[in-house]
Amino acid sequence: MLAFVYSYGFVVGILVLSTLLEKAKILNDEGARKFIHIAVAHWFILAIFTFDNAFLAALVPFTFILLNYLSWRFNLLSALERDDHSLADKGTIYYAVSLTIITFIAFSFDYQIEGLFAVLAMGYGDGFSALIGRQFGNRKIYRNKSYAGSLAMFGFTLIIGLLLFNAQWHLIIFIALAATALEMFTLKGYDNLSVPLTIFLLAVVIL
Repeated sequence: MLAFVYSYGFVVGILVLSTLLEKAKILNDEGARKFIHIAVAHWFILAIFTFDNAFLAALVPFTFILLNYLSWRFNLLSALERDDHSLADKGTIYYAVSLTIITFIAFSFDYQIEGLFAVLAMGYGDGFSALIGRQFGNRKIYRNKSYAGSLAMFGFTLIIGLLLFNAQWHLIIFIALAATALEMFTLKGYDNLSVPLTIFLLAVVIL
């Protein structure tokens, strides 16, 4: 029970803090969304220390599939949603879906470190890729993807991977390149599925 209290309290605290930072004009609306995107990824660390059951651990992000869908459908939490309310832009829902899948598999088969790699890479890599791309991404590679944003995706994935698996640097480089390519070419919003699930799969298979 305490694990659920810690988990939901952690996420609610992030939502409240992001709202306060936005209202104080410290973050703009996109900054607030990416703050949530990055900060929520740290829940996986909390889960490692508080859950010992795969089903119960996965139940936390699963509930946010439902909550994020309701938020997207009815615009309940503006901090989570963009003004572009298209069907393809359901990134927050896909974020929760990938987190649910990774959590269940990681806790079922003792792949927590591989799961942590995938989740943090999704949080930091994709989050800062968007922020840095908006700020410094004048030169585009493909569609709206910039050199600066793609470099951020590669760099954060590489750093996180090396911190967790420092003995296999050449394999981490390969995974970081794969994640960067997926983030670049995956349709809008769906990278929250393709990037973390691919990183997790590759980490399990080759690391």
